[in-house]
Amino acid sequence: MRRDEVDFMRVTWREGPRPSDAERIREIVVSSGFFSKEEIDVAVELVQERLGKGLVSGYYFLFAEKDDQVIGYSCFGPIPCTTESYDIYWIAVQNDLRRSGLGRKILERVEQKIREVGGKRIYVETASRDQYTPTRSFYMRCGYKEEATLRDFYSPGDSKIIYLKVL
Repeated sequence: MRRDEVDFMRVTWREGPRPSDAERIREIVVSSGFFSKEEIDVAVELVQERLGKGLVSGYYFLFAEKDDQVIGYSCFGPIPCTTESYDIYWIAVQNDLRRSGLGRKILERVEQKIREVGGKRIYVETASRDQYTPTRSFYMRCGYKEEATLRDFYSPGDSKIIYLKVL
């Protein structure tokens, strides 16, 4: 499927994860070329934890599907010990659909879900490495502001950048 083939009228949305989603999530995050093996494993572990523990896991999902295949997803959840704050842990689309608008659609729907349950503040974090420049630009275009930078967090020269959007 090419970027210009995304017909948003034919995209369906699903919240509950299925066992088959773990492998599809792996494929999607691997396709980006951004993530380490450890990061990819974490993405898969989150869906497995949700499948095993249900909503008590604190991990919520939104899947975008076309022709019964997951083409993008997000994992998000309430931040423990807060009343109105949420983290977006993952948002990813299959690589050939980057810059198609699908990521923005997923993010808008996740923000709406958070708004519906009383969430007021959404945090996302990403790395400062050059390869994440498009990711940082994406969040800024979507109304997120840089809230904090934790220098050398991931490794020397690779800081954690935390973005915030107040709903």
